[in-house]
Amino acid sequence: MSTSQKYDSQKVEDKWYNYWMEQGYFHSEVDDRTPYTIVIPPPNVTGVLHMGHMLNNTIQDVLIRRARLKGFNACWVPGTDHASIATEAKVVAKLKEEGINKNDLSREEFLEHAWDWTHKHGGIILEQLKKLGASCDWERTKFTMDENMSASVIKVFVDLYEKGLIYRGYRMVNWDPEAKTTLSDEEVIYQEKQGNLYYLTYKIENSEETVTIATTRPETILGDTAICINPNDDRFSHLKGKKAIVPLANRAIPIIEDDYVDVEFGTGCLKVTPAHDINDKEIGERHNLEVIDIFNDDATLNEFGLHYQGKDRFEARKEIVKELESLGVLIKTETHINKVGTSERTGAVIEPKLSDQWFLKMKELAQPALDAVLNKEVNLVPDKFVNTYRHWMENVRDWNISRQLWWGQQIPAYYYGNGKNDFVIAETLEEALEKAKVQTNNAELKLLDIKQDSDALDTWFSSWLWPMSVFNGILEPDNPEINYYYPTNDLVTAPEILFFWVARMMIAGYEYRGEKPFINVYLTGIVRDKQRRKMSKSLGNSPDPIKLINEYGADGVRVGMLLSSPAGNDLMFEIDLCKQGSGFINKIWNSFKLLKSWEIDSAIEQPKSSAIAIEWYKAKFQQTLLEIEDHFSKYRMSDALMSTYKLIWDDYCSWFLEMVKPNFGEAIDEKTYKEVIAILEDNLKILHPFVPFISEEIWQQLDTRTKEEALIISKWPEALTVDTTIISEFAFASEVISGIRNIRKSKNISFKDQISLQILNNENTSTTFNEVITKLGNVSNLEYVDQQVEGSLSYRVKSNEYFIPIEGAIDVEAEKGKIQEELKYTEGFLKSVQNKLSNERFVGNAPEAVVAVEKAKQADAEAKIQMLKASLAGLE
Repeated sequence: MSTSQKYDSQKVEDKWYNYWMEQGYFHSEVDDRTPYTIVIPPPNVTGVLHMGHMLNNTIQDVLIRRARLKGFNACWVPGTDHASIATEAKVVAKLKEEGINKNDLSREEFLEHAWDWTHKHGGIILEQLKKLGASCDWERTKFTMDENMSASVIKVFVDLYEKGLIYRGYRMVNWDPEAKTTLSDEEVIYQEKQGNLYYLTYKIENSEETVTIATTRPETILGDTAICINPNDDRFSHLKGKKAIVPLANRAIPIIEDDYVDVEFGTGCLKVTPAHDINDKEIGERHNLEVIDIFNDDATLNEFGLHYQGKDRFEARKEIVKELESLGVLIKTETHINKVGTSERTGAVIEPKLSDQWFLKMKELAQPALDAVLNKEVNLVPDKFVNTYRHWMENVRDWNISRQLWWGQQIPAYYYGNGKNDFVIAETLEEALEKAKVQTNNAELKLLDIKQDSDALDTWFSSWLWPMSVFNGILEPDNPEINYYYPTNDLVTAPEILFFWVARMMIAGYEYRGEKPFINVYLTGIVRDKQRRKMSKSLGNSPDPIKLINEYGADGVRVGMLLSSPAGNDLMFEIDLCKQGSGFINKIWNSFKLLKSWEIDSAIEQPKSSAIAIEWYKAKFQQTLLEIEDHFSKYRMSDALMSTYKLIWDDYCSWFLEMVKPNFGEAIDEKTYKEVIAILEDNLKILHPFVPFISEEIWQQLDTRTKEEALIISKWPEALTVDTTIISEFAFASEVISGIRNIRKSKNISFKDQISLQILNNENTSTTFNEVITKLGNVSNLEYVDQQVEGSLSYRVKSNEYFIPIEGAIDVEAEKGKIQEELKYTEGFLKSVQNKLSNERFVGNAPEAVVAVEKAKQADAEAKIQMLKASLAGLE
């Protein structure tokens, strides 16, 4: 690309990404260098890029590119997650559109459709990440349903079962009626919702007496198997041993006593529905109550739902309420706020359901992973999440790992009989048969005699092995890759999966390698809009990341994402940030075009102004480099970018290039030009992690480039001792130059016209930057004086005074006229304000704040008049 052209981000980005891929720069193999490893949080295989992915993967790419430049053997492993619930739901919906019911298919037939769907949609998000510039080792791409990844999951299940840590239990679980599967406690989101509290009367058997109970779910009365009272409640002691009649169902149920009932709460009577409430289930077990489940798997009512059978639970509720009201059973209704559990995946309201499920004992397993964070063996960034993590881990519950799905790793339990405990656990069907023969003492058993559990494992039970399984560390625990790349260095992920995934990976790491899976966990914030709403497709407030990249370039979008993304704090994203990022890219490009436009003359001696400018910028660069390194060490990505941004925009573009730029029509000396190129190379190196494409494009166009073939594999700048003296001297000199420019602008003195500058050096400042002041101020004569210079324009920097003689610099008469005109206007303005303030009626009636504003106007006008008169006196 010629530097005369406008920067075309799409052409540049496609060109260099393809080049990096062709050269194999992203690929890593075991060698003698120190590894730096990141494993990607695997996005759902059927997903598409959203703003959260953009932020997360930009940060990962910044870290991996910087590590590559610092000489580490950088390895970023990409991949996708099979996402059991989400993917199966999409496949079922697709089949439905085609007129196919999942229940009419065999498991094998359904899985064929699921794999077809996966192959068709599975690569989309990874291809989109390439557009962002993600420098993943694509040769290592993994999928959680890959053969060896699945084999790892099954091996771990068998191992944990044999250790007595996995068991099958009949428990109250969270049921998602839309996905038709159980969920772990962590996959349930509780939301406060307004509902109703219904007060119902139950008749006492063989009596005219009734008792009143309150319920938020009147449809569940059809599953009632007892009424419970507190044994110490005298109001109801006479009912002990009697029976109540369930409305609608007309079943007689026992009245029991249990301390669980709070005498002070509600009516003091509690309906007990063991199939549909965890606390009711425990009461039911204590009192040996019947269990009646009134729901089908899709939360429609079953045969116990009477004439409401087949109706959705919420529709049935409305109709049941009307019927109870017509029967005189419903005596009152109150509004009621309660917490409703919803599925994290589908949003459906969760049903408590009794079910046989597989569980993993967590308490003992979790301790090493808890200790690792508390002892700072694994660092959570920011550390505000440590307390959240500790709370979760100290109160960890057994993990429900089975799902009523077909897409996923099938649970390796094989049943050989009709009893619940007639099963064996094995990695393969053949192994299961041999174990079953031993267990049954029946050598005649055949493969057809055993049947595998139809459930699949929770997706997280696959991804909790990710840092190990991507290097085949479960199947081959001593292979060279797992020994080299594990533990990984940095994990970048979202706080909402701190327990789902991060904690579980730590648990698995300590269980299977006796070691942490990563050293640092960088927890990003949530991407929100300026109204602080989480960005989502449903709200319509989330821009399409690919459209953003097409409009502003990947580099521009990366800068936009990182300009405001402090660790663990939410990012208030707006498109203007991408515009700012794109503006930064154009600034970098235009500064390079300026540099390339200069002619070089080897015969010219280096000006002193250029020599001192180079010395200053190198010091400033080193100072900024230390800042950047400090920010990176603390995972302050936004701050690291801002330090780089300011260095390039302010110090390099706005000051340094102006200092070394040859005069119009003149050439630059060769020594300065070479040093400017060397400085640019260092700039490009620290820019590269943030803006890889523009930096590589410029690097490849440098005539005197360093030996490395490409910027991506060049060497990070070396940190040297910082000369702070020259930095502070320039800070002062820049104010002097700004003062000259301000006077030129305010007095309409052309920047092409030379001026003289006299200095009253009260600060005893050095003369280091005098040549730079002379050049950037277009000063013909710079001299030091002992007293104020009359007939001059002046300004101050600290206690130093700077004088620009009027003669020859400005048209004195024209300037006098301008000042006199302004003075006349200001005096008139002052008079009008004074008139208002001298009006007692105004001062007495106007609000105090309004009077204060007028007084401030008076003071400002008086000060301005004094200044204008002083300026006139200086022109006499």
